[in-house]
Amino acid sequence: MVPIRDNNPTKITPYVTYGLIAANVLVFLYEASLPPQYLNEFFHLFAVVPRELTASFAGINIHQPIPEWVTLITSQFLHGGFLHLAGNMLFLWIFGNNVEDKLGHVKYLFFYLTCGVLATLCQWYFSQTSAIPSLGASGAIAGVMGAYIIRFPTAEVIGVIPLGFFFPTFRVPAYFFLGFWFLQQALYGVASLEAPTNIGMEGGGIAYWAHAGGFVFGIVLAPLLGLFKDSPNARERLTGYWE
Repeated sequence: MVPIRDNNPTKITPYVTYGLIAANVLVFLYEASLPPQYLNEFFHLFAVVPRELTASFAGINIHQPIPEWVTLITSQFLHGGFLHLAGNMLFLWIFGNNVEDKLGHVKYLFFYLTCGVLATLCQWYFSQTSAIPSLGASGAIAGVMGAYIIRFPTAEVIGVIPLGFFFPTFRVPAYFFLGFWFLQQALYGVASLEAPTNIGMEGGGIAYWAHAGGFVFGIVLAPLLGLFKDSPNARERLTGYWE
């Protein structure tokens, strides 16, 4: 089942969410313009390579043009293919606007990037010797989804189930849709501990621990940044002046 939108309106224009989507798309277009050899070098430089991050944490010089810790941020704007990008941007577009509405633009951007960093570190913890680059915005977006589920648990999520030429829609509360998604990621993450060569960073597949970790970090971090308060941007839109 794939979400297509939610029924929860926003009070402000989600400039940061739109900007993040645009940045991800632009970086992907640049990736698509690179020959395979240069693309691999690009990924190795700007994605997180777990064993190199491990070495940098140990104080070992890995002889890269940029510090390895910087890749904890740059990797969030890289994607391994069109479907990878499209899926992530769909979820960001659906759930990001409402979270940005509550946090405000600046805190939302900080929240998004921080969740991405913490989610990547969560996945790195289980794959510290892997040489396969880890990339994608899914850890940060999982944090957004974690914030969404606690702030709008009963909001209706409208989804679609592709059945050949038919695309029936359905409506479910956010806590059910996102709760099921988190449970799935957590279970796959546990399973990956038994099969490290097939799942997660080791196999270059889906980083389930980043998804589950990002979701939990989003639940913890968002309330600390004022998720349950209206942002100054929202109050300005409603009243026409700064309170």
